[in-house]
Amino acid sequence: MKNIYIEYPRCTTCKKAKKWLEENKIEFEERNIVTETPTTEELTEWIKRSGQEIKKWFNTSGLKYKELNLKEKLLTMTDKEKIELLSSDGMLIKRPLLITDKEILIGFKEELWKNI
Repeated sequence: MKNIYIEYPRCTTCKKAKKWLEENKIEFEERNIVTETPTTEELTEWIKRSGQEIKKWFNTSGLKYKELNLKEKLLTMTDKEKIELLSSDGMLIKRPLLITDKEILIGFKEELWKNI
């Protein structure tokens, strides 16, 4: 499997992460989180593989998250509903994402990314 790097091109953290990948000569296939939003099937698999809670996948600092008052709504939603919501709008998903054979990284923390 090829590494998949999912980003929002205008996001400064995404730009930093992409530059880091390139500088470290890590090959990846690029995807725009808005025009190629991950499907419910992809998200279901990735969330399970990541070992992270679904709430870690939400872009909690995003306008859309705040507009929809998701902090409250997520408390009463099922996992299936949360995943469907994430797949409905890429701007709700925390970014960047790096999907590799071994692990799935959410957000850019260089010290964690070094392990790949």
